[in-house]
Amino acid sequence: MKTSESILLDRGFRITHPEKPVWQHPLITKQQFIDYLKIAAPMMLPFLSGRALTVIRFPHGVPGTSFFQKNCPNYAPASIRTYTEDGTQYIVCDNTETLTWLGNQLAIEFHIPFQKAGAVGPEEIIFDLDPPERSAFSLAVKAAVEMKILFERLSIISFPKLSGSRGLQIHLPVSGLGFSYADTRLFTKFVADLLVSRSPAYFTTERLKKNRGGRLYIDYVQHAEGKTIISPYSPRGKEGATVAAPLFWYEVNDALRAESFTITTMLDRISKGINPMHGYFEQRNESLIPIIKRLKSST
Repeated sequence: MKTSESILLDRGFRITHPEKPVWQHPLITKQQFIDYLKIAAPMMLPFLSGRALTVIRFPHGVPGTSFFQKNCPNYAPASIRTYTEDGTQYIVCDNTETLTWLGNQLAIEFHIPFQKAGAVGPEEIIFDLDPPERSAFSLAVKAAVEMKILFERLSIISFPKLSGSRGLQIHLPVSGLGFSYADTRLFTKFVADLLVSRSPAYFTTERLKKNRGGRLYIDYVQHAEGKTIISPYSPRGKEGATVAAPLFWYEVNDALRAESFTITTMLDRISKGINPMHGYFEQRNESLIPIIKRLKSST
């Protein structure tokens, strides 16, 4: 491994202090972290491209002090693409060079909005299944499986992924369908309310943690304009170097463990060509059009 003070990258970027530990358990250096971003880039960039990016930086490594960064810093290279909205100059990460530069800034987590920069409607619908603690992860699996059954009955194509933290997130591509956030809110609320009505002892839509009573929170409110979600393939600022890992539905079972999907194990999956979200952006889920139309007519 190279341990020099800095390593020259494409377009003149340099990795500074490549030997610096970023995670201690397992030990992952800055160079290894950036190597992961470069290898994951072909699968990660389609989700980042064209979107106003928010990152969480850990300047001293994980765990440690962290902060959200929305504005592009004034020292960023001129080649970094930006998008300005409501006075905030966001970075738009369209290429490996930008991703690598962000990694060199120890931007560990990559959070994206549901719509492209300048667009008014979402590219996707995402349900966030948030158990009260990691030890209750089985609740997220239970909710995800029930959603899968429902979506299959409705001819809706869905893609599960680990949040990289405590739970699971379910992605439904809707690009090009012209839905507004008001439209998608009708659907996300319908699904969440249906699951809660079927299993009130396990699931809730209660926003206050103190009132959830150990139940899994089905967060449909987070899917809204101005909100963000962790990008597929993004590392998390957690001990263990876990990743927001896309999954095949057959992997969502009682044996699933979030801590098994780390930077190291994801490199192995990628090297084997494992890509559960292959074809994601070619899916349209047009079956949602009459469903949402029916929901609108009933309100």
